[in-house]
Amino acid sequence: MLTRRTGDFDTAEDAVQEALVDAAAQWPVEGVPGNPRGWLIQVAFRRMTEQVRNEQARRRREELVAARKAPEEWAAPGADDAYASDEDDTLSMLFLCCHPALTPASAIALTLRSVGGLTTAQIAKAFLVPEATMAQRISRAKGRIKASGVPFGMPAPDERARRLNSVLHVLYLTFNEGYTSSTGPDLHDVELSREAIRLTRMLRVLLPDEPEVAGLLALMLLTDARRSARTGPHGTPIPLADQDRTKWDSQAITEGVDLITATLAKGAVGPYQLQAAIAALHDEAATPDQTDWPQILALYGLLEHMSDNPMVSLNRAVAAAMAHGPTTGLDMLKTLDADGRLTGHHRFHTARAHLREMSGDIPGAIEDYRLAATRTTNIPERDYLTSRAAHLATTPQPDHPTNPQPE
Repeated sequence: MLTRRTGDFDTAEDAVQEALVDAAAQWPVEGVPGNPRGWLIQVAFRRMTEQVRNEQARRRREELVAARKAPEEWAAPGADDAYASDEDDTLSMLFLCCHPALTPASAIALTLRSVGGLTTAQIAKAFLVPEATMAQRISRAKGRIKASGVPFGMPAPDERARRLNSVLHVLYLTFNEGYTSSTGPDLHDVELSREAIRLTRMLRVLLPDEPEVAGLLALMLLTDARRSARTGPHGTPIPLADQDRTKWDSQAITEGVDLITATLAKGAVGPYQLQAAIAALHDEAATPDQTDWPQILALYGLLEHMSDNPMVSLNRAVAAAMAHGPTTGLDMLKTLDADGRLTGHHRFHTARAHLREMSGDIPGAIEDYRLAATRTTNIPERDYLTSRAAHLATTPQPDHPTNPQPE
């Protein structure tokens, strides 16, 4: 709302953060105001005014803000209700951050930081780059948005189409961070995943004929349907093969399957539709043994041709192991390891540990589980990987190894 009313995206972001800090200090003592959102907007606007007045270098910005909307035009002091608005600007902000002056990578990073609320470290992990590199990328992106002078609001249809891929990628990464948090004490951030789903639903209302929007929504629904079965009583991760499938959300699965089935029938197939189709195959299997791994492997092959993404190659190797045996998957992982892009990533070592365990290479599996545990910053994942290594190290092994299926 501040950006829409003042046209100053960068300062609005800083002011909102300061208002949140004020709220965190005052509300526990003084009580939550009757209109919390209005309180935050009012305090943030005052912070914006203070910043402009205290920094001579920003005097031109103060004049621009004053010209567009003077504080007295907003509401009288203390009139919180005047700030109330049912308008949801989030999609507009998404499209604003995915600006044509930015590279897709910079636009996505800026949007994840400003709209998704992800930390710079979380975004850097998603892009497989150092945190300092990502911080510079976000800072430069803010500067270019400011210099462009583009007004806040939903872009015209042709411009919207050019920015759509970046918007979809932002929503995809935001959902993934919520589904499996890159850092912290919890495996997932439920509110973040729900917000990604909510925004994708809004985007589908705006663009009902875009197949990749429908594909992304289906993917989110089919993946999130498994959330309640992914952790034990103490938040410990439960592998896909060990999950109680009666806890899966059947309503979300039905909606997701119907959506991706109708979308695939329309023709043009994109990466989000393929991932949704893979998720549907997992969700429709009544037991792990009924999973159609050959079909999943084929879909990952198509997905790999569409995008040069090492995570897709990693998943394809796991699917190959499940379809044709661990040796096939391990051979594919050797090629991926030589590629270097996943060097040191905990998901690579987790996958290889599973496949080594399947093949009977228990010492190798223990080594990889331990390596993966040292390289993840998510505490439940770390604890699971550490306990898995300890379990293998202390348990007599059967003549025929089990076949754990990684999620």
